[in-house]
Amino acid sequence: MDINIILTVIAFFVILVVLSSLRVVNQVERGIIFRFGRAQKEIRQPGLTVLIPFADRMKKVNIQIVTMPVPTQEGITRDNVSVRVDAVAYFRVKDPMRAAIEVQDYVHAVEQVAQTSLRSIIGKSELDDLLTNREELNRGLALMIDSPALGWGIHIDRVEIKDVQLPDTMKRSMSRQAEAERERRARVIVADGELRAAQKLADASGIMSQTPGALQLRLLQTVVEVAAEKNSTLIMPLPVELLRFFDRAAQAAPQAAEQTAEQGGEAPAAEGPSGPGELEGGDQPSLEQAPAEETPALTEAVTREAVAQETAAREKAVAQETAAREKAVVPEPAASESRDAHPNGHPLT
Repeated sequence: MDINIILTVIAFFVILVVLSSLRVVNQVERGIIFRFGRAQKEIRQPGLTVLIPFADRMKKVNIQIVTMPVPTQEGITRDNVSVRVDAVAYFRVKDPMRAAIEVQDYVHAVEQVAQTSLRSIIGKSELDDLLTNREELNRGLALMIDSPALGWGIHIDRVEIKDVQLPDTMKRSMSRQAEAERERRARVIVADGELRAAQKLADASGIMSQTPGALQLRLLQTVVEVAAEKNSTLIMPLPVELLRFFDRAAQAAPQAAEQTAEQGGEAPAAEGPSGPGELEGGDQPSLEQAPAEETPALTEAVTREAVAQETAAREKAVAQETAAREKAVVPEPAASESRDAHPNGHPLT
């Protein structure tokens, strides 16, 4: 009876020892065995592992990627701007043996290194780099954290700067700067448009000056555009053709005066006095002497040109008549002339 009790107790203790020597390592963990305080080189892989009772002690190390937020750090940039920057770091255990032996708490150690590295990056960078060139700063920050972490068996996957907080005065200054830049661009665009429009208008005016009909068509097009509105009234006191007639008459008058002056100096002297009747019968031009091409079927512009030419011709005839009268004056013969001076033997009367 006593023997059975003793055997039962012994069996219980054996089962208890065997159960206490069994350990389970998860898939995301690695086991480090300390035998009498000395770390074993063999790293226990995921699954069931057996320890030596009262001699081995196992420490599990998680190898998953750890997402660690870096607290907000306040610093002064290289261009003397006070900013507050926070970041986030992603790292994982690459060597479980070193992570368990070389550092007491690798998560806390990485956090402290990240904070100091972030403050160092703030002091070395300018404000524009913090706002626009974050990729380069992220790579530099990750390199600064990864250098000491390699000795702890930690690999830094990436580090990202999350937010950059600026003072209110700096925000207002930046907003004014952006507004001024936008206004400058708008003014440049408007000025460029005005320059191109002026160039196009100059080209169009040159073409219209060479082709008078284009100006008339443009005028008619403008009239059509204005008349499209029902609430507008268009009044044209003078037709464009009348203005063109005056313009052509003004241009033809100096030319006619020059031609009259030239022809008046070269005209021969008349043999006797000439009266208004002789001018009307011989040299005076009239409307009946107009070219045969001027018919009622011609356009109004051509008819007005003929009227201008007729006016110039009349002025020319009057000038010629005046010159002929001045040269036709003959002095009276003297009384002392003899009869031999006349072929019939009679003195001149």
